[in-house]
Amino acid sequence: MGEFELIRRHFQRDDAPAAARAAAARAGVVLGVGDDCALLEQATASAAPPPLQPLFAVSTDMLIEGRHFFADVDPASLGHKALAVNLSDLAAMGATPRAFTLALSLPTADDAWLSAFARGLFSLADAHGASLVGGDTTRGPLAICITVMGEVPAAQALRRDRARPGDEIWVSGALGAAALAVRRRLAGTSLPPGHPALDRLERPQPRVALGRSLVGIAHAAIDLSDGLAGDLGHVLERSGSGADLDVDSVPAHECLAGLDPLERASCVLAGGDDYELAFTAPPAARAAVEAAGRACGVPVARIGRITEAPGLRLRSSVPLPSLAPYDHFR
Repeated sequence: MGEFELIRRHFQRDDAPAAARAAAARAGVVLGVGDDCALLEQATASAAPPPLQPLFAVSTDMLIEGRHFFADVDPASLGHKALAVNLSDLAAMGATPRAFTLALSLPTADDAWLSAFARGLFSLADAHGASLVGGDTTRGPLAICITVMGEVPAAQALRRDRARPGDEIWVSGALGAAALAVRRRLAGTSLPPGHPALDRLERPQPRVALGRSLVGIAHAAIDLSDGLAGDLGHVLERSGSGADLDVDSVPAHECLAGLDPLERASCVLAGGDDYELAFTAPPAARAAVEAAGRACGVPVARIGRITEAPGLRLRSSVPLPSLAPYDHFR
């Protein structure tokens, strides 16, 4: 049983009892398990018309030493990444960050380590206007859990279930660099400090501004944490659709130049840790998507099309390796 089957089988509750569904409705749950964020109605009335009334977007991520980061990572970079991966979930919904909580399990209360960690954390938080509003600390193996909260107009959230046949598939930035850094480290050939692949692994840049700019333009979106092919599959499953993906159009990071084509394709399609956005938009919105990318200083590329026929079809000029998305339980 993999990670996502575990969630579906035990926690998604599509067949929840009527009383549980009623409780969720009373709590203002608009969207629950199965997307980058949950969406909740706000208790206070808004003067905006219903489609523009803001919803709370809420997401939680954990980072565990040895699973999500190496033990010798720079603590300032770790503070940055711990928040960045959560802000990336807000970006995928088109949400504006507001606040976050922090839970820390620490083997020791190392003042110098904590000072650097907090510096990296708050530098990114301040850049996105997100305030730390609470949390918890305990002694134990090094683990970081952040819950992030934001806002997005009710009718314009970039949900995974809104891709439509005929939509074009887009991706931001360039993919595969973080995966290369992990592969080299596991192979015992660590990259030197300052290498662009290492920077992409340890200090990902959440595409919050781009996500907000795509509100009202794009239909569906997801952030790329487990690899493009696998993450796009979540959008297809939730939307009840398929896709044709032009692998040769997927932008690979320049540091992958010179790699064997199969390794490069594996890094780009199934490497993970990119924290870019994959999203869909109708062909008529092409100019608006490109303008949003330019305004945010983030390159965007068209890489395929959503289809009625189910399944993800990879079109490539070279044979592709066997691809499997990252899964914590496999």
